[in-house]
Amino acid sequence: MDAVPDNVNRLLPGLRCPQTGGLLTRDGEQLRSGDLSWPVVDQIPRFVDDRHLSSFGDQWTTWEVAHRDEDQKTFTAKTGVEISDLSGLRILDAGCGGGRYARVCGEAGAKVVGADHTRAVDKAIQLCRDLDEVSFLQADLKHLPLEPASFDFVFSIGVMHHDADTRKVFDAVARLVKPGGRYSVWLYRRNQWWQELINSGLRGITTRLPAPVLRPFCHLGAIAGGIPVINRTLNKIVNFSAHPSYENRVCDTFDWWAPKYQFHHTVSELSDWFVAAGFEDLRVLPPEKTGSLYRWTYDKSLLIGSGVNMTAVRIRDSED
Repeated sequence: MDAVPDNVNRLLPGLRCPQTGGLLTRDGEQLRSGDLSWPVVDQIPRFVDDRHLSSFGDQWTTWEVAHRDEDQKTFTAKTGVEISDLSGLRILDAGCGGGRYARVCGEAGAKVVGADHTRAVDKAIQLCRDLDEVSFLQADLKHLPLEPASFDFVFSIGVMHHDADTRKVFDAVARLVKPGGRYSVWLYRRNQWWQELINSGLRGITTRLPAPVLRPFCHLGAIAGGIPVINRTLNKIVNFSAHPSYENRVCDTFDWWAPKYQFHHTVSELSDWFVAAGFEDLRVLPPEKTGSLYRWTYDKSLLIGSGVNMTAVRIRDSED
């Protein structure tokens, strides 16, 4: 990996011990707080390994899926924030993956911290290596080594539902939003009971397959996703991606079938979490795609892989 200068030094003033909340100091290729220490590898602080989430490290370091114009549109659709409003904000990308949305924010003039539990940060730091105000760390989103209430804007797109407890991740990340700051979250939507039954049954098989065995099936899904008559019908029963790019289709299909955990949620569920965490001005964000048939199937929760997407503002006088 090419060296990325100053990533740790950019992070260090805002880093806190994930166990005690104390300040961290750098000691060579380690960060320390009292008797506790964590390694710095390739300029990235590593507070965890990614054994139970290794499929994400595999996918983000295997496939090239960043597309600047598309990523900007997707970011705006799934956060409810315009690119023009990002300049000068301190932003947390909670579950940054390969860094494509962190790059969107950095290019817009924001100061960005990207955090991910997996070695996907290795890909992210290279993608954003020309952006001086974008930094990355590898850590558990439930125990991020960051100062509470220190970010103007926090977003998480398609990540929290891959933990053993989505709600715990949501609440932990929510605490990092400043009073008056914005929080945007995208989670998988709960589909019809028969779709959930099929999905759960198949994933009971696919999650046990080694990545080299699963990947050929994802390529088959990518081929099917490029055939209109199939991707408009069969993938409402068995999920595979219909993205215009073949490589994205493979990656997205792998993303669905490989992860150990995958939970699906409802609008009312996510809304309750926002309110309980001290947020107001809740807004449900519509799907990125348009069209009367698409919206009908979306509203009926018939689109496998579609999302529950909300944004809200932290109450200014709330107590942490």
